[in-house]
Amino acid sequence: MKSIVIKILCLIVFIAGGFTNSSAQAIRFKFPEYKKLKLSNGITLYLLENKKVPLITVSALIKAGAINDGTMNGLSYLTNEALSFGTKSFSKSDIENSFESIGSSLDLRGDLEFSTLRFTVLNSKIESVLPIFKEILTVSTFPKEEVEKRKQRLLVELKQQKQRPNAVIGFYFNKFIYGDGEYGNPIMGTAETIEKIDGAQVKDFYSNYYVPSNLVIAVSGDFKTEDMVKKFSDLFSDWSNQTSTARPVVNAPELTKSRVLLVNKEDANETIFNIGGIGIPMNNPDYTAIQVVNTVLGGRFTSWLNDELRVNSGLTYGARSSFRSYSNAGLFSISSFTQTKTTFEAIDLALKVLDRLHSEGIDEKTLNSAKNYIKGQFPPRFETNSYLASFLSEMEVYGYDESYVNQFENRVDKLTVEKVKEIISKYFPKDKLQFVLIGRASELREEVKKYGEVTEKEIKADGY
Repeated sequence: MKSIVIKILCLIVFIAGGFTNSSAQAIRFKFPEYKKLKLSNGITLYLLENKKVPLITVSALIKAGAINDGTMNGLSYLTNEALSFGTKSFSKSDIENSFESIGSSLDLRGDLEFSTLRFTVLNSKIESVLPIFKEILTVSTFPKEEVEKRKQRLLVELKQQKQRPNAVIGFYFNKFIYGDGEYGNPIMGTAETIEKIDGAQVKDFYSNYYVPSNLVIAVSGDFKTEDMVKKFSDLFSDWSNQTSTARPVVNAPELTKSRVLLVNKEDANETIFNIGGIGIPMNNPDYTAIQVVNTVLGGRFTSWLNDELRVNSGLTYGARSSFRSYSNAGLFSISSFTQTKTTFEAIDLALKVLDRLHSEGIDEKTLNSAKNYIKGQFPPRFETNSYLASFLSEMEVYGYDESYVNQFENRVDKLTVEKVKEIISKYFPKDKLQFVLIGRASELREEVKKYGEVTEKEIKADGY
């Protein structure tokens, strides 16, 4: 959000517990208390009081994202973008002016498995925007001319993205691994699918998925819980319970061989690449341990990948590894970029570092460094109302709970060198790797064959 209110840092560190018996005498971070309830019509409501600053964040999560698009990629994204174009009682300008007049704005985001609507306001102003918030979720009208204008802008954005390989390589990688499965759906769609979407389809998607049983509302900030329960119960009292279209159950594909997707951008002077495979779901019990190990491999500036590819060899300005997790699966990837002429030197070095992780493992000193780093990074993520509200609502999609926070440091501390070996072997792929490269194909297509079966595409072509 661009408003002054949203830029305010809500410094609300929640600390609970006491000193441990360890020599470090570490103070344990604990997720703050919250209330969860179901409204009579099926809406799930989370309420978390924080009276450190006079702000309230309201986050609405709709369990509908790109995985619900079917063959019309971008439909969920366009629908969510168009929520603020007008409602039964408020025009687009009414909505914009109402939020701007109190120093706030709507943050509308489409994702793979859900869509969100979020805003932050002074606690004294919450009453002025709740009626608009309610109508956006219940009686948006999707004016034809506004939807068409957003379609045309989206088509331009999709075209412009292709000029920036770093902006699209994630979509190519996702699609390459998940194919026609729902996790392969590009969130923003493609030019071909966006062109075909009309206002009727947007309204149908809204009617099918924006229903009480599909809605999770999380509120974090300076309020009294009992007052907020009444506000939201009254606000949505006339919205009847409806059955949502069933969410697809998405599973990871089986990768049987190494493959390469070479995306030709003939005017490129460098190659950007991703290497990886299937990752983990968000509720994986080893999620914390995996993050610690990944910190060593490529999760921080002083990681092995960055040291080798940037510091020691000068092949790139940055290299990293990451896990992107969904509700039922995910992705693991190593990513970097380099000059066209050093493409294979950089890829081979990245593979060497991954092999080192498997062959040598992580020693005690390195493990302790990673533990301290990740524990130091963890609490600040929960310092804002916005993050707290997002965390609460996303629990409903990803299937975890506050124990992820409350047990985080214990899980980190208990991680041993022996356990790390098991984590590496189980979750960090080294065989049947998948490669996606965007660069000048004429200089890459022969040597890239050494990594696996090659498929070639033009970056100017529609889709991924």
